[in-house]
Amino acid sequence: MASRFFAELRASQVEAACGPSSVAVLPVGAIEQHGPHLPLATDALVAEAVSKEVVATHGEDLDLWLLPTISYGRSVEHTWAAGTLSLSTSTFAATLNDIGRSVAAAGIRRLVLVNGHGGNVSEIQTALRDLRLAYGLLTFAVNVFLPESHDPAWAASESGLGIHGGAAETSLVLHLRPDLVDLGSAQRRIPAQMADNVHARFGGSVSFGWLADDFGSEGYLGDPTLASAEAGARGFKSLVGTLGDQLAEIARFDFPDSARTR
Repeated sequence: MASRFFAELRASQVEAACGPSSVAVLPVGAIEQHGPHLPLATDALVAEAVSKEVVATHGEDLDLWLLPTISYGRSVEHTWAAGTLSLSTSTFAATLNDIGRSVAAAGIRRLVLVNGHGGNVSEIQTALRDLRLAYGLLTFAVNVFLPESHDPAWAASESGLGIHGGAAETSLVLHLRPDLVDLGSAQRRIPAQMADNVHARFGGSVSFGWLADDFGSEGYLGDPTLASAEAGARGFKSLVGTLGDQLAEIARFDFPDSARTR
């Protein structure tokens, strides 16, 4: 079949098109503030674009089926800002459960959540095991985040704090949808007191609860002034290549002796 978009199948085609070897690819994002320079849909935009590119390239070889994007996520850290559309924890969990149940009913055995929003990570990890238990699915999650050290254009310049609306995300959107970026409103936003911490920091050994406006009223972290469409193109290519490799392993992954998926 020419299209690997699951939603473009007719109901009469599903049984013949999808089966135990199929991999359902579900982009998951968020609609939330990303400072004055990036669109609300940044996370959903990146997750969907990377997923589409990989399914277009490897869909036939790996039997991939692209599901419609879940654009809404769990964005409680951003609900103080106008425009953020956040699901509650229970609603997000129920949504993932219902989609997983429906994927299993379609005869598909593997479900991959391609996540573009850090606030979704813990709930997605919980859902992987719940879906495994409830429906016997083989469940996986990958995150499409660019590490700060990825590109020489910004490597080490954000002190590990470019996690939301920084150089990486801004570069990706400049590559994918430059019409949605207002780079003139971007400024460097690096909280110096946290940059010196060893443990109580993002990626450190101490976790902490936070809201985006804890770091300033504009609600972003990083240095988007370093962003460029060229860096975004390099980052997008890297994300696509990594996801392709990940899906190749997922397509052949199985447990050695599981009664649940025999």
